[in-house]
Amino acid sequence: MLFKRHHKPHPIRRLYNFLWPRSGWRRSFKYLFHRVGRLQDTPHGIAAGFASGAAISFTPFMGFHFVGAALLAWLTGGNLLASAIGTVLGNPWTFPFIWYWIYHFGNWILQNTPAQGAPEALTIQLIFQHPGWLLWPMTVGGIPTAIVAWVVFYWPIKKTVASYKRHRHLRREKGRHRRAAHSKTKKQTRAGE
Repeated sequence: MLFKRHHKPHPIRRLYNFLWPRSGWRRSFKYLFHRVGRLQDTPHGIAAGFASGAAISFTPFMGFHFVGAALLAWLTGGNLLASAIGTVLGNPWTFPFIWYWIYHFGNWILQNTPAQGAPEALTIQLIFQHPGWLLWPMTVGGIPTAIVAWVVFYWPIKKTVASYKRHRHLRREKGRHRRAAHSKTKKQTRAGE
């Protein structure tokens, strides 16, 4: 296949690269910034899509983040690819903090104490048998958090993308004028020979 690795990395190496990018976090975020800025859509579409992905990351429905982000992006007139990129906000580094926040915030909204009715030790089997102990408070805490996250991400990204696209357009125009002037100069020198 074209662009495939000749030697596949070991699964542990792939997991390590997923958790800590080989090129570093700064370069990864810079790439993500340029990738979002170059999407073919309006600043509103890109910002609404990214904000939708970021907002859905604050819900406890892990396996459905891409679908939920795409649905929310469609409802808000956002870009679907930008919504998928926005779900990057929910990652192995941020999920523990997100889940801790939405669980305790949900219990605060419901006026529950976190341990009310919950057993001493939580196991995966117990979570699947009684999903309401965790899922309901996390959902109640996640929805208002997601709404705030959507607004918090939408406005700065819209402004940044509009500025990025404007500068990119000006840079392209300068390049076109420079190439046209260079071509004209070449033609004049050839004519003068």
